[in-house]
Amino acid sequence: MVKLSIIIPAYNEERRIENTTKTYIDFFDKRLKNNYEIIIMPNGCTDKTVEIVKNLSKKYNQVKYFDLGFPGSKGKAVTKGFELAKGDLIGFVDADLSTSPKAFYDLFLNIGENEGIIASRALKNSKINIKQPLPRRLLGKVFNLLVKIILGLKYSDTQCGCKLFKKDAIKKIYNKFYITGWAFDINLLYLMKLYNFKVIEIPTEWNDSKESRLHVKKAVPEMFWSIIKLRL
Repeated sequence: MVKLSIIIPAYNEERRIENTTKTYIDFFDKRLKNNYEIIIMPNGCTDKTVEIVKNLSKKYNQVKYFDLGFPGSKGKAVTKGFELAKGDLIGFVDADLSTSPKAFYDLFLNIGENEGIIASRALKNSKINIKQPLPRRLLGKVFNLLVKIILGLKYSDTQCGCKLFKKDAIKKIYNKFYITGWAFDINLLYLMKLYNFKVIEIPTEWNDSKESRLHVKKAVPEMFWSIIKLRL
């Protein structure tokens, strides 16, 4: 029986994906033994990510992978991972190890009777060891305010890449996504709201990655337009 599925979207992550995967395996082997899986989702990689991931899947039984075969997006990679996941609980994290295995495990321990649980960098007891650049932090605050006003999502941080949900909830929504780009997370949370699923938010420990894939100038219009499209 698979208790937990951890999805890791990966675009050109040849320098980080092996370390991230091994770090998660070392942690979860001690706690869940063989009752978890890591599903790595390369999407249109032009480096050696796929080759590295393929070798990891041969070495570790817990590691699965699926190559989208085209330059997709985080949302497309994660939603395909939802389709493939076998765990009773299904979650995802970024490939840059900004979320430690322990921080992800906190979600596993605290989901309780809720359909979902998300990590937040903005709650009082959150611990941010390495902060994002100031423009990114300001953008996040403005974006989150608009999400609250327009979509009625009352979370303090919708964009942290560390979320966990129960399989029954995910299987009802995974093929209903309208937005698969950087605003994928709000589409996910909005669907959870529409289906009356309860998703709670807890403090997390987090480190910003200097190699973030988010390009602010490109992401700003996409993310703000996504809010409007979802509301309409």
